[in-house]
Amino acid sequence: MRFHSPSGARPARARRLLAALPAFALAATGLLAVTAPGASAAPGGTAGTGSTTGVATKRVCAAPTHPGEMACLALARTDVAQHLALSPDINPSGLGPSDLASAYNLPASAGSGATVAIVDAQDDPNAESDLATYRSQYGLPACTTANGCFKKVDQRGGTTYPTADSGWAGEISLDVDMVSAVCPNCHILLVESDDASMDNLGAAVNTAVSMGAKYVSNSYGGGEDSTDTSSDASYFNHPGVAITVSSGDSGYGVEYPAASQYVTAVGGTSLSRASTARGWSEKVWGSTAGGNGAGSGCSAYDPKPSWQKDTGCAKRTVADVSAVADPATGVAVYQTYGGSGWNVYGGTSASSPIIASVYALAGAPAASTTPASYPYAHTGSLYDVTSGANGSCSPSYLCTAAAGYDGPTGLGTPNGTAAFTNGGTGGGNTVTVTNPGSQSTAQGSAVSLQIHATDSASGQTLGYGATGLPAGLTVDTATGLITGTATTAGTSTVTVTATDGTGASGSTTFGWTVTGSGGGTCTPAQVLGNPGFETGSAAPWTASSGVVDNSSGQAAHGGSWKAWLDGYGSTHTDTLAQTVAVPAGCKAALSFYLHIDTAESGSTAYDKLTVSVNGTTLKTYSNVDAAAGYQLRTFDLSAYAGQNVTVKFTGTEDSSLQTSFVIDDTALNVS
Repeated sequence: MRFHSPSGARPARARRLLAALPAFALAATGLLAVTAPGASAAPGGTAGTGSTTGVATKRVCAAPTHPGEMACLALARTDVAQHLALSPDINPSGLGPSDLASAYNLPASAGSGATVAIVDAQDDPNAESDLATYRSQYGLPACTTANGCFKKVDQRGGTTYPTADSGWAGEISLDVDMVSAVCPNCHILLVESDDASMDNLGAAVNTAVSMGAKYVSNSYGGGEDSTDTSSDASYFNHPGVAITVSSGDSGYGVEYPAASQYVTAVGGTSLSRASTARGWSEKVWGSTAGGNGAGSGCSAYDPKPSWQKDTGCAKRTVADVSAVADPATGVAVYQTYGGSGWNVYGGTSASSPIIASVYALAGAPAASTTPASYPYAHTGSLYDVTSGANGSCSPSYLCTAAAGYDGPTGLGTPNGTAAFTNGGTGGGNTVTVTNPGSQSTAQGSAVSLQIHATDSASGQTLGYGATGLPAGLTVDTATGLITGTATTAGTSTVTVTATDGTGASGSTTFGWTVTGSGGGTCTPAQVLGNPGFETGSAAPWTASSGVVDNSSGQAAHGGSWKAWLDGYGSTHTDTLAQTVAVPAGCKAALSFYLHIDTAESGSTAYDKLTVSVNGTTLKTYSNVDAAAGYQLRTFDLSAYAGQNVTVKFTGTEDSSLQTSFVIDDTALNVS
């Protein structure tokens, strides 16, 4: 039974006592660690400082000192204030799960039961507890040893863990957090090698595969040498397993094992929000001056895999695909062993686990195949990165972005999961659907868009299907021609699939915006579903258990039902969220009625309600804002016109004395 604690006395709280202590006292007790910009967070492996794309960073692992030694490729921001998680109500900087899902068009739920393995050197003794904090912050399901979601082993699959190292602990935190962000339903297997030698890291890769992982991320690298092809055969030749490797953080130049012919080499981008149908833009992480940036180039030793067709490199070309890696547009990470809580991380150490997790979302690789080849059969299902460079070179595509394939970003970044699938079953055929690019159509206009697809086998007849088409449009299943009249303004994510007679299929995904009639006018509407919760259930909202409520403990603003977040008088987090389209050319305003009832007193914010859109905080309320009755709250969302927006309420409550955040009669009005 749900219990909302009354306004009674509660025991004194440890957090309140801590809040009263000065910073030097906390540091003396070991409860607060402060890392000065440019300084190592803790002894044991952090390297020097630097800057990348205008921000101050440090390598978290020392550079290799001899052949066969690897270094992790994580970069930590030193110009961002870190936050020790004394309570779960902080708002970390950096990209979070909803940002990555939006930027890369990733499914909300997939990957259940899949295991993504993380291979790193040394031990992070706080790996599981730090992971719990990260997942709790973002409302992700718990992933622990107890529930079977998280498992940590040594390189032999046992529990004789290697020596702890604060630098590699930062890498481990980054890796497990990125798996959580991209594939929250995936299991995580952390395999810790005895040291950073290629032989021991390679042995850890073999252990991960022997333990059943179909997706293995490796965020480390070192210089190429003549033994690399031997390492290929010993450690990375695992058909039916997607093995991803970071391309490097030093700009133009090739590292191993990214150069292995059997792995997906993952480059890096700078990822920024943009006023486009996608809502994001990307360019190469790096500059023509070289230095900091994603690695790329032509291998000196590894042979070229059959699926790579670029002509400026006779051997293996790095990279294959890419994802965000620039620390200036980096990701939120939580680390306490050698770190001070929340920080912003980058490096291609971020992009490798992101891509491994996208493979997991896409489904198990086909036996006897090399998943690194999959994106080359589905180039239309990637966002092509066409600007930026990581150095100067000849031929220029090895270090400079271009339409189609280039070294720093490979074929591009994920646009859904289609590029990371084998293309279906049935005779091994490969079906490729050409991406037509983002579409824009005026409301009431006629449409004729031909979708083009090819099959690797001759004589095959393709059939077509489409999901997410704007209202009034249909696809001809025999020809792939999309026709009709666009009747409703808004933005859609369209996926077109082509399937041949053997069952092999391919797909591509693109955005389609229908602007308001008259070239920018807008039909007034309220676009939130179930705005007053009077259906008696949450849908189409997603909500924590018990949030949608009609009990007498708190009155509704209108009708009988409302959303009641928190009010338990104990450590608790509730969430309420809904995703809707804001039509292009419209003004938009979010409104809701909020009543805050609390047993707290004083001017300290202990319990908080955060209102966010697409991961950006609009406003944070707390027990200090408590008032009798409901208050109308409004926010201008016109800047999100032409985009899908996720409106989210997150309520966090600390260890005692209840605060209830009651929301009712929501609206997102467009006009």
